[in-house]
Amino acid sequence: MSVEYATARADLTSPVPLATRAVPPVATMTLHELAQHSQEEMRNYCQGKVVDDCYALEIFRRAMRLHDAQAWDVLYQCFSGIVYTWMRRHSKRERAYALDSEENYVAQAFTRLWQASMNNAELHFTSVAAALNYLRASLNGAIMDTLRVYNHPNEVSLPDDNDTMYSAEPVAEEPEDTNEVWYVVRSLLSDPREIRLAYLYFHCGLKAREIVHFCPTEFNDVQDIYRLRHNIFKRLTRNADLIRWRLS
Repeated sequence: MSVEYATARADLTSPVPLATRAVPPVATMTLHELAQHSQEEMRNYCQGKVVDDCYALEIFRRAMRLHDAQAWDVLYQCFSGIVYTWMRRHSKRERAYALDSEENYVAQAFTRLWQASMNNAELHFTSVAAALNYLRASLNGAIMDTLRVYNHPNEVSLPDDNDTMYSAEPVAEEPEDTNEVWYVVRSLLSDPREIRLAYLYFHCGLKAREIVHFCPTEFNDVQDIYRLRHNIFKRLTRNADLIRWRLS
């Protein structure tokens, strides 16, 4: 056996460390491959390590931008575990469990993300942290909306927020589909940051402090939120009659 042949054979049979193996571009990988790499990303993320989150983001992209049904299934498989963890640590979990099942709250979180992607074709994430913040906000919105409906079945507002700086908020009767409120508000806004904030307020039901907590990379502090919200409410107040008409 020649030296060259022996060397070549050794190269073919010796195990290659995973870090040095050639990895195909994420756009050409199967969902199964993406899910496997994404699991490793999530382990590193939960340990506070700096991660290359391209695999998880590709799953989000295929689900949200390409509207791939299988990608949504994989998205749920990969990230439902952490959503269950958030649910079990939520400060209002005991009250929430008395009204609905854990499984339904988690399902609602993903449903809200799906609705957001359908309503906003430009919605995308640049990091797994941003995607998870959005998903966590969606879960919180599902919980708070459920508590609000059961505790105050006849109360409707746009929105009901104790820490508001702007009191002239348009009020409408509760529509049969509570998501309709968000759709009407969305149709009146054009600025991306205002749309994002309106989604977190009207659709997810988050307070200013909760938004800063869940989305620190998007909103600097509560004053930043108050300023944007003030602009939103001025626009909504000017269109209060239109809002009431569309919700009637």
